[in-house]
Amino acid sequence: MPQLTSKVGLIVGVANKRSIAWAIAQAASAEGATLVLSYAGERIEDNVRDLAATLPNVTVLPCDVTDDEQMDALFESIRAEHGGLDFMVHGAAFALREDLAAPFVQTSREGFRVALDVSAYSLVALSARAAPLMAERGGGSIVTLSYLGSSRVFTNYNVMGVAKAALEASVRYLASDLGPQGIRVNAISAGPIKTLAAAGISGFSGILQTYRDRAPLRRTVETSEVADAAVFLLGPAGRGVTAEVLMVDAGFHAMGV
Repeated sequence: MPQLTSKVGLIVGVANKRSIAWAIAQAASAEGATLVLSYAGERIEDNVRDLAATLPNVTVLPCDVTDDEQMDALFESIRAEHGGLDFMVHGAAFALREDLAAPFVQTSREGFRVALDVSAYSLVALSARAAPLMAERGGGSIVTLSYLGSSRVFTNYNVMGVAKAALEASVRYLASDLGPQGIRVNAISAGPIKTLAAAGISGFSGILQTYRDRAPLRRTVETSEVADAAVFLLGPAGRGVTAEVLMVDAGFHAMGV
């Protein structure tokens, strides 16, 4: 039986067909979920709507995660149309290009604020709005997307690594706050994948090759593998897992010198 039948899920962060969030949307839909996909701005709206049209039972709504009014409107629409929410996938992340290219010590105040706001605080803001809709259904699951740069230095990852560290800490605090309501909060730390976000990191191809050379599986990972892990955390199989950062990186995180 499909794992997410009769479940309603919100997926934030789909940009194009290469997005990890889109792979999760496909996997969740295949498991029977009804989905709401949000988009940030008119620039990617057409992409998201075109992708959504390939799946059944999908609603597309705007949501700029830096705009409280848009977030309020998003969850009001979910309540009105679906009556509640069972899971949420948070895939929003952004840093100014100049703050990824320059040494971390040169990060601007504004660049630091933007990276932490979009990439970390947005999880808190969205979770605060999702929690009441999940609690009314007896609980739910929230999954966000992280990277090993949260705890190790990767060339040109810079302020995004700091944002991911804040994101992972937020997962633990949210899991503690929301656990009594039956809401689980986890992160997936995926290996490097050629997404729109990765395109902004100089030398990304070198990072991919390092994983191929050093990871125990001697390869990188695919979006479908991350999506399968997400379905596990979103569905009943992951019912005992919360406050976790699940590594889906072909084992690279375990390697030393």
